[in-house]
Amino acid sequence: MLTKRENLVETMRGGNPDRFVNQYEYMFLAGFGHPLQRNAPEQGGPGRTWRNIWGVTYAWPEGYPGGMPIHRPETIVLNDIKQWRDVLKAPNLDYPEEEYVDFINSAAACDRNEQYLAMMIAPGLFEQTHHLMGMEGALIAIAEDPDEVRAMVEWYADWEIAYAKTIIDRIHPDAMLHHDDWGSQISTFMSTAMFDQVYLPVYKRLYGWYKKNGIELIVHHSDSYAATLVPQMIEMGIDIFQGAMTTNNIPELIEHYGGQITIQGGLDNGRIDRADWTPELIDSEVRQAVADGGKHYFIPSLVAGGPGSTYPGVYDAVTEKINELSKEYF
Repeated sequence: MLTKRENLVETMRGGNPDRFVNQYEYMFLAGFGHPLQRNAPEQGGPGRTWRNIWGVTYAWPEGYPGGMPIHRPETIVLNDIKQWRDVLKAPNLDYPEEEYVDFINSAAACDRNEQYLAMMIAPGLFEQTHHLMGMEGALIAIAEDPDEVRAMVEWYADWEIAYAKTIIDRIHPDAMLHHDDWGSQISTFMSTAMFDQVYLPVYKRLYGWYKKNGIELIVHHSDSYAATLVPQMIEMGIDIFQGAMTTNNIPELIEHYGGQITIQGGLDNGRIDRADWTPELIDSEVRQAVADGGKHYFIPSLVAGGPGSTYPGVYDAVTEKINELSKEYF
């Protein structure tokens, strides 16, 4: 029987996997408990409203899958893209070594023969833009002043590299889960031309840096429609497009790009991760997902950006069904 790592590699290469890669089983997520999070001005979580290290206000209502930025006139951090140099201040990364002890010890629990040790970065370059400016403000800035947006994004990427270095130097991860939602359920938030002008060059530099610094596997989360950006994903070095909703036409993506990128998703949380979920619903949705995706270049998974579900039992039920179907397909 292949290890989880080996089975992933065989799936990504179009080789001989002996079962479906089951959701996030191939990665051990590190990065929680970093001093940067522990020293944040306010701590977030379900039922809370808080400000993060960049001054962005978030709210996480009970029963929702996560927190979202709140954009009111009094909470928007950056109103004018031309003023970003004066307004934005990079969070401190200078912490004494003793503050990393628990973080290092938690990562040491990973069995690297079985799983990739993965760091997680969120928000990504586009999300940070609209978290700071609001969605309307961000999209207007991208359309009217793309060079200034790109300058800000380059600066933010430099800060992210400095932050990532504090992680890589201490726990030496070999994978990363990077969040950046690029679309709604049916379309990207911007044209491919606008994406290419502002974000693609910065992501190529950023992900290139990760690959040169020990990150073998780049998993990019975008639980959205992003099919038209898959060529850009390949160009910037993404190995797994995680969060692919069914609206992306996953069979078509695999037919066109299998061998260049692996697709993880096919199980839309909005259809499955709900209060009235049933085993019959899980059975139907997972069967359709594996039938559409097949054995190679595809990982059946809920599209949310990490293991778990909003409603208790959903993630485990999906995991169990994928294991069951592996016995039918392999």
